[in-house]
Amino acid sequence: MIDWLRRHPREMPTIDLGKVRLPVVVRRHASAKRMTLRLSPDGSEVRVTIPQWGRSADALAFAQAKHDWLGEQLAALPVALPVSHGATILYRGEPVMIRHDPAAPRRPALAQGEVAVGGPEPGLQARLRRWLEAEARALFTQDLAHYCALANKPQPGLSISSAQRRWGSCGPKGAIRINWRLVMAPDMVRRSVVAHEVAHLVHFDHSPRFHALLGDLFEGDLAEANRWLKQEGRSLYAPFG
Repeated sequence: MIDWLRRHPREMPTIDLGKVRLPVVVRRHASAKRMTLRLSPDGSEVRVTIPQWGRSADALAFAQAKHDWLGEQLAALPVALPVSHGATILYRGEPVMIRHDPAAPRRPALAQGEVAVGGPEPGLQARLRRWLEAEARALFTQDLAHYCALANKPQPGLSISSAQRRWGSCGPKGAIRINWRLVMAPDMVRRSVVAHEVAHLVHFDHSPRFHALLGDLFEGDLAEANRWLKQEGRSLYAPFG
């Protein structure tokens, strides 16, 4: 059940899903016409989006009604495996094996399906994450330049995001943020997100004109890319949280 009636108004309500109790975050959105519910990619919270006129009590009741579905979603989350010698991580959609040698250079180096990395075992995960983030920035920058040229727009500032609920965003002033974890996804998935945000530089909405431009910009199958993110996106959170 949802524990909220006995809580202080400023405390966040929670829902009991058996082995865990998760916070329920209620968000009002100007464009929402109905209530929607989702589990965060890392399984840390339940999110309910409601229209501006919606009631928090109705949102919490909605979450409780979806108790069994939330439990199934939580059970389906990928298990985080240790980032250690012999384990694999994804890079551009392909598994690469971690080859750790404490005597080797600390900076990770990719070759022949393996990523070699040195230094002490503590900090190995952090070193690999920094390497992935640097690779992500380089790839995103190339993607951004490509799609901005097609859209005839100047290349805006780029930030690397660690967001738990967004793959990309475009701010009102044109600043673009892309989730670094997309470096682990297939190229066409990563590029679809960058193309999406570049299309927002022209149409800051999701109007038919926006979708038409996105279709012109992106060279791949948007439906396939979106399907991959929906089905596999959570797996990108498993190795590094």
